[in-house]
Amino acid sequence: MKRPKVPPKLTQYQLIEELDARLRSIRVALVGIFLIILVGLVYFARDFLLPVVLAFLLALTLSPIVRFMQKRRVAPPISALFIVLVVLSIFCTSIFFLSGPVTEWVSQAPEISRKIQHKLAVLKSPVNAVVTASEQVGNIAESASAPDVQKVVIQQPGMLSIAAASAVGGLTTAAVTFVLLLFLLSSGTMFYQKLIGILPTFGDKKRALTIAYDVERDVSRYLLTISLINCGFGAAVAIAMALAGMPNPALWGVAAVLLNFVPYIGALGGIVMVGIVALISFESVGQAVIPPLLYAGCAIVEGQFITPILLGRRLELNSVAIFICVALWSWLWGIIGAIIAVPLLVTIKVFCDHFESLR
Repeated sequence: MKRPKVPPKLTQYQLIEELDARLRSIRVALVGIFLIILVGLVYFARDFLLPVVLAFLLALTLSPIVRFMQKRRVAPPISALFIVLVVLSIFCTSIFFLSGPVTEWVSQAPEISRKIQHKLAVLKSPVNAVVTASEQVGNIAESASAPDVQKVVIQQPGMLSIAAASAVGGLTTAAVTFVLLLFLLSSGTMFYQKLIGILPTFGDKKRALTIAYDVERDVSRYLLTISLINCGFGAAVAIAMALAGMPNPALWGVAAVLLNFVPYIGALGGIVMVGIVALISFESVGQAVIPPLLYAGCAIVEGQFITPILLGRRLELNSVAIFICVALWSWLWGIIGAIIAVPLLVTIKVFCDHFESLR
């Protein structure tokens, strides 16, 4: 009778390697579980986290202005109140001037739909065949069903109720954002004092303060620069739309400013929307092609020449990382998440660049 083979005894070095491999597997699993929980928390806590993140990004952008005014003997609460009032006035003025065109578009939605159907009448013949076939199948199924079966129709909320709910939620988010921004800017260097107060050694305090100021400076420079670039891009788009004869050119300028915060996807979405409205607004197809071409020309000049020259390569990001980040934050927080996705990515990158292990 053969004896069962006994596995050879592992040496101490092999045991250490096996234990280290198991610990790495456990660490990876824990990190994965933590990321899943974190994504779920960010998704379900959107109403709370969105104004907080917006306020911190605005505070990073505007803090150097408060510090500059503090060196001129202006107290941080006074300068913070002045800056928040200026930003709030710009926000309210933009909403006031854009509410008219947006309301007009919503009221003309049925007419716009009819115009689109009229313009695309050439493509309707193959679609009508499919629709007719599906209607025939539906009639057969309906005739085969029992006459005494009760049909239940679920009533969906109307467009006005959805718009009203979105407006109330947007105003609440804006109010919380501006109030928190006022508190953050008024605090001045309080957070930095708390940070260096909890660190043990002088070297750690100095390094933490250096990192905090570098992150604030780089992120503020990026956000201010990209905001100015987008405002210039929006002005160029508004002028181009006015020259092309598009309705509401100011609305297209503001839309271009917001969409341009979303790399690649924002410019493509703006071109598509301009093309659809141009197809409705103009009689000939040749005339309707001019506005999207002008929009695309402005986007190419901004993306290939202006932004690389003004920002340089220090804050250059990987295209795949940008696309994944925009897709993730769009899924989590909608259009606002898509707009703040790249500023958040830049903030994380600048912070990680100061640590050798995170670069």
